[in-house]
Amino acid sequence: MAIPITVLDCDLLLYGRGHRTLDRFKLDDVTDEYLMSMYGFPRQFIYYLVELLGASLSRPTQRSRAISPETQILAALGFYTSGSFQTRMGDAIGISQASMSRCVANVTEALVERASQFIHFPADEAAMQSLKDEFYGLAGMPGVIGVVDCIHVAIKAPNAEDLSYVNRKGLHSLNCLVVCDIRGALMSVETSWPGSLQDCAVLQQSSISSQFQTGIHKDSWLLGDSSFFLRTWLMTPLHVPETPAEYRYNRAHSATHSVMEKTLQTLCSRFRCLDGSKGALQYSPEKSSHIILACCVLHNISLEHGMDVWSSPVTGPIEQPPEGEYEQMESLDLEADRMRQELMLTHFS
Repeated sequence: MAIPITVLDCDLLLYGRGHRTLDRFKLDDVTDEYLMSMYGFPRQFIYYLVELLGASLSRPTQRSRAISPETQILAALGFYTSGSFQTRMGDAIGISQASMSRCVANVTEALVERASQFIHFPADEAAMQSLKDEFYGLAGMPGVIGVVDCIHVAIKAPNAEDLSYVNRKGLHSLNCLVVCDIRGALMSVETSWPGSLQDCAVLQQSSISSQFQTGIHKDSWLLGDSSFFLRTWLMTPLHVPETPAEYRYNRAHSATHSVMEKTLQTLCSRFRCLDGSKGALQYSPEKSSHIILACCVLHNISLEHGMDVWSSPVTGPIEQPPEGEYEQMESLDLEADRMRQELMLTHFS
């Protein structure tokens, strides 16, 4: 379905005559199916975003004040979910591709400003205990309050000399650290780490590592795969299980960690600007990291609005590093090893 709206002059849209608001596109004029196919979200979700971000997108200091918050949000959602500034997307809402780019920048910053509102660990002990109980009910792994992993998002090369963003595949990327709960909600996200850093180095330098090392989450731990070091607050699988208890521990670990795999699949399937299918993000590392974070905020908001991560379509498995790359990742942390042995003895023997 196409909506025949003439693409107006970019400068008129951005600066306006007397700063009037452009309201040529009306949500009520299109079907729910159209909104889902073009922008990836239903009508009520978009209305919620207009209410949430409207004040930020209408500030007189912003250049695109002449474009309504509703139109700016649709432009941004169109980019996030398709991964490109398609001409038909701009035609549909009556703006040029240049204006779409500015709308994406405005909406991205408005979402980033609200990241802490939607991405956080449970605030009280009761909620934290409930989280442990839910994880335990999944596969019998006790004490778990989150699953951690990293995902690379391709970006354009910052410059020819800067190799810090070149990952193991020789591509430029950001290595993003993510912690999720059992529903797939993101509780911690760090999106600015350069792609050359290994996952274990990213976690070691992260704010989440500092939080756990201070003992803020006592008697609790995260679950991570073999790309991370074993820590007293991070349980990893055994590389070579030998006893029945070790095999049972690894199976429970794998079943619990699958929550993260599904979460990352859903995130990249819903926000195609992250999966590289339309090419790398054509922005600086800083702007790219903000776009990734904005998509993570939208992911959590969508869960709050009943868009279940488990019912979302996925495009395929997240690619994992080759076997053997993590052969030397076992930690020498003796206390962490003792805790893991005790865990297996108590719960998996």
